[in-house]
Amino acid sequence: MRFRHSLAAVCGALALTATLATPAHATTGDFGYRFVGLDGSPQSATLHDPAGRECITIPEAADPGASEPAFAPHNDTDDYAMVFTEPDCTGDSWTLRPHGRPATDRLKLRSVWFAG
Repeated sequence: MRFRHSLAAVCGALALTATLATPAHATTGDFGYRFVGLDGSPQSATLHDPAGRECITIPEAADPGASEPAFAPHNDTDDYAMVFTEPDCTGDSWTLRPHGRPATDRLKLRSVWFAG
């Protein structure tokens, strides 16, 4: 009898652990952007399956005093993406629809937030 209770407790603990270990919000797909590299040439980067419902500051454009903003974002994820002109999801913003076309080089960003 004790073995059954112990087994049930272990199974319950494993189920709870598995539930807590999964991410609460995830965005599926890729978010691409371009940025100016250290040598002055345009580079490309991609966020694969980025976290949803949290601000992501673009690492290559995080410091307004030392770097140019990223540009030409392409939201090829399943969720709406809001891009911001400043780090920490501040400044002016624009919303990009899921699986949309790439934006032009004129759209600058330093951070992004996904609705997922």
